[in-house]
Amino acid sequence: MRILICDDDAETARELEKILHCFFQKNSLKIPNIVLYDNGEDLLKDSAEKDIVFLDIEMPGISGIYVGNELKKSNKNIIIFIVTSYAEYLDDAMRFHVFRYLSKPLDEVRILRNLKDALELYNTTITKIPIETKQGVFVVPATDIIFIEAHSHKVIVHTLKQDFESVHSIKYWTEKLDMPCFFSSHRSFLVNLKHVSDFDHSLIHLYNNQYEAYLTRRKYTQFKDAYLLYLESTR
Repeated sequence: MRILICDDDAETARELEKILHCFFQKNSLKIPNIVLYDNGEDLLKDSAEKDIVFLDIEMPGISGIYVGNELKKSNKNIIIFIVTSYAEYLDDAMRFHVFRYLSKPLDEVRILRNLKDALELYNTTITKIPIETKQGVFVVPATDIIFIEAHSHKVIVHTLKQDFESVHSIKYWTEKLDMPCFFSSHRSFLVNLKHVSDFDHSLIHLYNNQYEAYLTRRKYTQFKDAYLLYLESTR
């Protein structure tokens, strides 16, 4: 994992680096490669993998808003934190789906709480799922799975690229995809909250309303709470 910090305030950048380093150390996690930049131009020249980025907004040269937009264009799964003293940039930051908007001076407790959420999202994003079919085994990112349904004695895994007829049961998939973004909405459906468009007391619409999944009425409140919590963790 690589974490990038981009801030022209060297003291803030070093303080944030120390907070991150201590978090991984205290939780017995492998300490990632943490790289510091003091301007956006140099960060964008970095061609290596970027998993989590902490961006200041007002810097010499190009702004953090511009940098964030460029990073999202090249990697839609990158997790971006905006770290700034200027709340008026919030709307601009939200347009490229910033993960969190952190205020200066740094609040260590809030940073650590949100870093934990970011790591859960990151782990879901990088997780590869093998789908065994009669034709062979296909591997897809967990985030590419839209939903899984059991229908007419078949179990279909719907993904962004294609559908697969799995040799495993819906029960197998419910246990396999034991992640915060997956929810068993009905005995025959397992949906990825990432792809939910909207829902009512009986139906969930997915992937820009291209698909539907059943929602058991007794699970409505539980599903609603899980979905709102998911949105909160990814906004």
